[in-house]
Amino acid sequence: MATNFNIDDAYTKAIKLAKSHYENFPVISFLVPKELRKHIAIIYWFARTADDFADEGDFSLEEKISLLEKFEMRFLDTINGKFEADYDAALFNTINQFNLEVKLFLDLISAFIQDNKVNRYKTIEDVLDYCSRSANPIGRLLLQLFGLTKNHMLISSDKICTALQLTNFLQDISIDSKKGRIYIPLEELEFYKVSESQFLHGTLDENYKALLQFQIKRANELFQLGYDLIPHLQGLFKYEILLTIKGGETILKKIELNNYDVFNRRPTISKFEAFKIFISMFRR
Repeated sequence: MATNFNIDDAYTKAIKLAKSHYENFPVISFLVPKELRKHIAIIYWFARTADDFADEGDFSLEEKISLLEKFEMRFLDTINGKFEADYDAALFNTINQFNLEVKLFLDLISAFIQDNKVNRYKTIEDVLDYCSRSANPIGRLLLQLFGLTKNHMLISSDKICTALQLTNFLQDISIDSKKGRIYIPLEELEFYKVSESQFLHGTLDENYKALLQFQIKRANELFQLGYDLIPHLQGLFKYEILLTIKGGETILKKIELNNYDVFNRRPTISKFEAFKIFISMFRR
């Protein structure tokens, strides 16, 4: 490995980045062993950077795809020991130290590229295929950091991550529709007699509410399947994953309590609410 890169500085900056962005789930917290926080943070830097290329700025779709393809080439250079910046050297160090699966990083990039090529999904299978690359790799990488690689654990992790992604789709219906994206399957819009224009105009009718009820039910069922992972986890990390699941379930409950209106108020979890969820877990 080249020695003229400051990986400690990159890890420190990655931790600051992870702490500065709102997410529905805790990226790094005191529930994660201190020695692993920097490794989780550098994975977050990778995903956040690719996500920003896909979504931020005033670039055209072609320019965003080009940025992501260049980022993919940069990553391929990274795993071969050729670094562009301190971040790359730190990521290389983490991947090699924990023998992380390289394909999972490439899957993430492929999902971000897809976001700029595909803006409609016909079936739930199409959506779940996207989730398998946009969300599930993060959970699998996290388990690999803890040395948890048994297949049944990975499958349970996939359920949690897919549920989180589906929850985020519901949370961001208004935001995504303004970007020209609809992640709810077109077959299900047709079944519930909901038009795409309702998302753009924020039209709340009984058909729309029935559609969201069905989406929430699906996400909650996946969260329930994800609970199978918890007994296999040790120490405080168990509560990190529980907090993640509870956070997703809380967002879904907020959508229900707000009469399914995600147009005028995007449901989020405040730090105080996260603290209350955390305390309730220990009481149980």
